[in-house]
Amino acid sequence: MREKLKNQLAELRLHGMQRVLEAEIERTEREGTSGLELFGRLLTEEAAYRRERSLAYRLRDAQLPWPWTLQSFPFARQPGLNPAHINTLAGLDFVRRNENLLLIGPTGVGKSGIAIGLLREACLNGYRGCFYNAQALLDELYTSLADRSTARLITRLSRMSPLVVDEIGYMTMRTEQANAFFRLMEQRYNRVSTIITTNLEPQSDWHSLFQNKSLVDALLDRLQHHCITIRINGPSLRTQQSGSESDAAEDKTAHKKKSGAGPRTTR
Repeated sequence: MREKLKNQLAELRLHGMQRVLEAEIERTEREGTSGLELFGRLLTEEAAYRRERSLAYRLRDAQLPWPWTLQSFPFARQPGLNPAHINTLAGLDFVRRNENLLLIGPTGVGKSGIAIGLLREACLNGYRGCFYNAQALLDELYTSLADRSTARLITRLSRMSPLVVDEIGYMTMRTEQANAFFRLMEQRYNRVSTIITTNLEPQSDWHSLFQNKSLVDALLDRLQHHCITIRINGPSLRTQQSGSESDAAEDKTAHKKKSGAGPRTTR
């Protein structure tokens, strides 16, 4: 009978129930609980299983390039950021309000880390978002022009909330790519949240990047209408990390010399 039940649960794709059926039946027999209670526990396990699967799918589809979180972000080494401000953003009210987030600053200050941390928080809270390097997004949009799938791609990306577009500035751009990117931002406007990181000042430097002043003006008009802008003016975290690793290596070498440790010489 148990084997038949397990097969039926598998057929119905009730895998959460299936994985605990044996243990829950034995528990019911041991404790003398009712069939109704058994059924309730099985339903609870199925619901938990589906939540786990849904989260796994969201994290996979988000294409997070690194396992960074807001909890692991080195705020102590970045005086250009207010941790309280970032923790407020982690509440995701800006995503619920379909607002955009613009992170501006030089390389290495932590823009991508904050963006990835917020995207991960969104995934953990039931949102379906996605991470894109800006150049990769432009290349994908350009490729879609060849088989006329641009409209379908833009429609799919317009459902992502939040969509992270990382590193606007380190890229080359064709006119067709700029136009397709504008179409994407226009379709997302006021509907879903976009997070953009850039090392360029949008109002002045994006004109030369996109090589189309009218398009940039229209793009920024939509992007910055409902937008939170954070400028990070601080040291490069990469430089600090490199320096810390170098200092640690020097300390280790000095300790070896002091204790007499070192390479042995064979005669």
